[in-house]
Amino acid sequence: MKEYKIYIGLEVHVELSTQSKLFCGCKTKFGAAPNTQTCPVCLGLPGVLPVINRKAVEYTIITALALNSRINKNCRFARKNYYYPDLPKNYQISQYEEPLASGGWVEIKVNGKAKKIGIERIHLEEDAGKLIHGEIKEDKDFSFVDYNRAGIPLMEIVSRPDINSPEEAYEYLVNLRQIVRYLGVSDCNMEEGSLRCDANISLGEENRMGTKTELKNMNSFKEIREGLRAEIKRQY
Repeated sequence: MKEYKIYIGLEVHVELSTQSKLFCGCKTKFGAAPNTQTCPVCLGLPGVLPVINRKAVEYTIITALALNSRINKNCRFARKNYYYPDLPKNYQISQYEEPLASGGWVEIKVNGKAKKIGIERIHLEEDAGKLIHGEIKEDKDFSFVDYNRAGIPLMEIVSRPDINSPEEAYEYLVNLRQIVRYLGVSDCNMEEGSLRCDANISLGEENRMGTKTELKNMNSFKEIREGLRAEIKRQY
């Protein structure tokens, strides 16, 4: 069997521990009654005037400095141009071409060997709402949406494809969560969705990645590791 190199890149989404949302004054408390923490701004109604949350920007800059990243002098928000069923305005406000920070690294240790995992970018975006599909027997034919989470500040940390095994991915996530928790910018409570991860993986030759696949919205480091192992086996 031909030997391939494993390339893994992780997109980690961290809900910031601010008292209000990214562009409005709505509360961000977890577990509130559905659709009770919303306003015309986070619902994206016509004519609203969003105002950036200063604390969310500060938290992202603090994290970027801790991760050895470069703070960009200019950053710009844009909107994703594909449909979001759990955002009333049908698109997400994020950063792409001009993120808040670029570069940096997280150091890990696997089998006694230290390694730096490069960071591509760190940017701010708004979280989406929550879709609920027939959780109880009486509602099995219905779907519901809770917009309380829509607009909560979300910091996305995108690694470079420097991770070469599921074990390295696991160590990277553990170290990154530890740093973020120490900084106090997020509780990283995965059971409440405060930290979620998309894992991109491809197998290819040296310095040449293959076709990429993605594991979406994972909220367990163990499951990410096992999912990557299964995907490596499938791609082989």
